[in-house]
Amino acid sequence: MIDARSFSLEGRRALETGGVAGIGAAIARAFAACGADVAVTVHTRAASEVISEIAKLGRRAEALEADLAAMTEEGAAALVETFETRIGPLDILVNNAGIIRRAEALDHSWADWREVMATDLDAAWLLSQAAARKMAVRRQGRIINIASVLSFQGGIRVPGYAAAKHGLVGLTKALANEWAARGINVNAVAPGYVTTENNRALREDPQRMRELLARIPMGRFAEPDEIAGAALFLASPASAYVTGAVLSVDGGWLSR
Repeated sequence: MIDARSFSLEGRRALETGGVAGIGAAIARAFAACGADVAVTVHTRAASEVISEIAKLGRRAEALEADLAAMTEEGAAALVETFETRIGPLDILVNNAGIIRRAEALDHSWADWREVMATDLDAAWLLSQAAARKMAVRRQGRIINIASVLSFQGGIRVPGYAAAKHGLVGLTKALANEWAARGINVNAVAPGYVTTENNRALREDPQRMRELLARIPMGRFAEPDEIAGAALFLASPASAYVTGAVLSVDGGWLSR
């Protein structure tokens, strides 16, 4: 029977990449509010604000150093091991970290392409594999990938980002197929346009904003907390029979 406990994360432990701002911070706060202990990865940005907010909710909070653009198999395994040493068995992995580089395809540099791929796709694969090796032993776990509406569209001036996000959806489905029998649910959330730093350039371009808002049936960008609710569902017992799914949270963008 579904009740309030079906959406509780009490006693769960979550690791989230890029959880210091925007969508990531909103997910970290939501998980903590529903009972989870949370660790977020940091590299060039401090996590003091979100860590403080989680602590105020009475949950354990950690900031773990990780350079996702330079992630290796050994580094991914070490990060998961550090998490389990400091917090306990890993129940939920959220591959949220992502970067975007905007340029015409003819001018999109190889360096930018590789940095986007390494951060948005390679790190998600390496951490999913490292986490699943632990989860499979316990026969339970949740992996949630933060994809994008550009997992289904090409976008404009973002070839590396679009390719990485398409790949992330393919990875989600492939891992869901293999790991369901091991008790691991693998799903993705595909946000539309959200009020975050990644979209600052768009929000500061009046003409582009008019075009985007006209294309969104709800007529506005999402707030980060509105994406966090979808991640919370996929992390909770309420989604026990959901795997291989891509949940779009886009104000109707993909319906147009």
